Amino acid sequence: MDALDLARWQFGVTTVYHFLFVPLTIGLGIFVAGLQTAWHRTGKEQYLTLTKFFGKLFLINFAMGVVTGIVQEFQFGMNWSEYSVFVGDVFGAPLAMEALLAFFMESTFLGLWIFGWDRLPKRAHLACIWAAAVGSNVSAYFILAANAWMKHPVGYEVVDGRARMTDLWAVLTNPTALAQVPHVIGAAFIVAGGFVLAVCGYWMLRTRRTGDGGMWRGAARAALVMTALAGVLVAATGDTSAKLMYEQQPMKLASAEGLERDTAAAPFSLVPGVEIPAVLSFLATNDPGATVQGTEDLQRRFERQFGPGDYRPDQTIVFWSFRVMIVFGLSTVGLSVLGLWLTRRRRPFPAWLSRALLLSLPLPLVAVTAGWLLSEIGRQPWTVAGELLTASSVSPGVSLAEVATSLTLFTLLYGALAVAETVLLTRHVRKGTEERAPLPAAERREPSLMY
Repeated sequence: MDALDLARWQFGVTTVYHFLFVPLTIGLGIFVAGLQTAWHRTGKEQYLTLTKFFGKLFLINFAMGVVTGIVQEFQFGMNWSEYSVFVGDVFGAPLAMEALLAFFMESTFLGLWIFGWDRLPKRAHLACIWAAAVGSNVSAYFILAANAWMKHPVGYEVVDGRARMTDLWAVLTNPTALAQVPHVIGAAFIVAGGFVLAVCGYWMLRTRRTGDGGMWRGAARAALVMTALAGVLVAATGDTSAKLMYEQQPMKLASAEGLERDTAAAPFSLVPGVEIPAVLSFLATNDPGATVQGTEDLQRRFERQFGPGDYRPDQTIVFWSFRVMIVFGLSTVGLSVLGLWLTRRRRPFPAWLSRALLLSLPLPLVAVTAGWLLSEIGRQPWTVAGELLTASSVSPGVSLAEVATSLTLFTLLYGALAVAETVLLTRHVRKGTEERAPLPAAERREPSLMY
């Protein structure tokens, strides 16, 4: 094992850990904004209580996401300086827009929402949480646009060994980004829906004997709808992504299916040895008889095009990540659809369903993690497809001992943060909704402190 291997491990550890918070923040922010909107429109106390309850969970997760995201930024200067030099002129614009526009908007309005409960008028306070939630989604767009450029670089030229942007609009409207952004956003809503359902399942079980679970039933129903609709979005955009992968990243597609040779009417592999004829060709091209390129034939073509080297990603990880993503994601969505059916027409949640919702909490998290591994490992051995190899991206002069030290420190730090996150979330969930949320100033009988 050399410094490159450890640098990849370090970036993988920090990125995957950070990505656990990102989808929950994106989806939970919209859910909290929806709850506060319901309170604004109906005046029902239960919506205000749920807004404050899930709002605190959202804030805990948001804070942890910011901390882990800052640490991730250091990776580029520590271990990947050659990569930073190559992509800097392209990445500068979308990442600056993310920081100065989206994150600034998100954090500013979130601060106003936190401290504005007894100071802002009701409508202004509601607008703050919506602005923060929309900001997190806009932030995701700019980051994913930069990430999509690594898979399918557009709007640039290489000058003196560096990529120079020639068309910002082409970068922001990269077809890979336009498919990837809604796919990731949809997955974020599934993660947030699964999280809300687990919390509601816990409290419906606790209040089952007292009959006080009506509030949690309403929140669970809303989360079931959100998760089911998000599943439709993920499936549709996943189909689009598969067709783009056929054109832009054929090695990733072949690796995800374990297809070694160019094959007409290529089968879809459920597991090794169990295949459905012609389905892969149809999913990739809408033509069941189309030819899909295989890893071994692509390897020979890439050697002729780019020179000697192994251009195949880790076949085992890519193959099984694809299946874990589909199975765990479909399980979450399927459970949501089943829950909607069983609780239609105000029917109560069966105890077994509440328990299943609680126990299913890891499913969407595992699914999005597997999807991220498929996306990033499937691009290997490139950091920028067709332009920059991962082996050429690492910082020169960084020793194995230095990377091993930072990897150990980051792993221990992130382990401690994981414990802190789990303790904070668990403590707040178990505490429940004991504290009543203060009303905005416009709704209070006594004068606001602002006056």
